[in-house]
Amino acid sequence: MTLQELVLILRESGYPVAYSHFTGAAPSIPFICYVDAFSSNFKADNVVWKRGRNIQIELYTNKKDLQAESTLEGLLNANELPFEDTEVYIEEEKLFQKIYEVRLN
Repeated sequence: MTLQELVLILRESGYPVAYSHFTGAAPSIPFICYVDAFSSNFKADNVVWKRGRNIQIELYTNKKDLQAESTLEGLLNANELPFEDTEVYIEEEKLFQKIYEVRLN
């Protein structure tokens, strides 16, 4: 799957989507940002044989939003994108950030 295909899937959520951050006025909550966080390449003989990209999908909400999480997780599962997730509360922003990590090959 390509990053462009992943973005199309994320937009199916109906939430605003941007790479890294939104410019200008903040969108309505919930919203999604995603970043190409790091690589997990398969290497042999000093050559990258297969490139792997680890994408972090960040869901921002102003409260614990099980419906938004379910929507995003449903899209990831329906498109066979296994994920790991973690959650933090950003005190300065008064927002919850749920991070889903997926790997694209």
